[in-house]
Amino acid sequence: MVYLNRIYTKTGDAGETSLGNGDRVSKTHPRIVAYGCVDELNSVLGMALALSLPNDIAPQLTHIQNDLFDLGADLCVPETETPTEHPPLRVQEAQVLTLEKWIDSAVDQLQPLSSFILPGGTPAAAALHVARTVCRRAEILVLELSGREPVNRQAIMYLNRLSDLLFVLARLANNKGQGDVLWVPGKSRSPAE
Repeated sequence: MVYLNRIYTKTGDAGETSLGNGDRVSKTHPRIVAYGCVDELNSVLGMALALSLPNDIAPQLTHIQNDLFDLGADLCVPETETPTEHPPLRVQEAQVLTLEKWIDSAVDQLQPLSSFILPGGTPAAAALHVARTVCRRAEILVLELSGREPVNRQAIMYLNRLSDLLFVLARLANNKGQGDVLWVPGKSRSPAE
């Protein structure tokens, strides 16, 4: 259980913060930037939840928000081969498999695409497209971190699957893809003279 009885501590006033293992690092450290982006993604999903969503999407997003806190907890405790008194929370394969199941279910409700689609449509679909792009950025930041330090592979896989899920959920929120805005290559170019 987490207890927050004081919101400000003043310990970050010099530009450092504590990781879950107690180590102090710069607030610009790639680990902090990565899980900060995961937090941003969670906030964007909260905005999407405030909109009118198809009934089956809202419970999935609420589930994902909880998973994203797990992912943030995973990232805030660096991996180590030394056993710890309290094993850190890590994203697990089952969480990735749940996303895959939801992707497959959503795809079964959609017609195949004949073109790329432009982000937009309904307000809910547009918000889910924003979440998808923030998710891709979070994935890239976690991948960058993994190039410097060990990172739970399931955390990376989770973000990769989540961006795919958010894409198909955005299509579902666009009247099951009927409201998708298709990309027309070269549509805005001037005709050749």
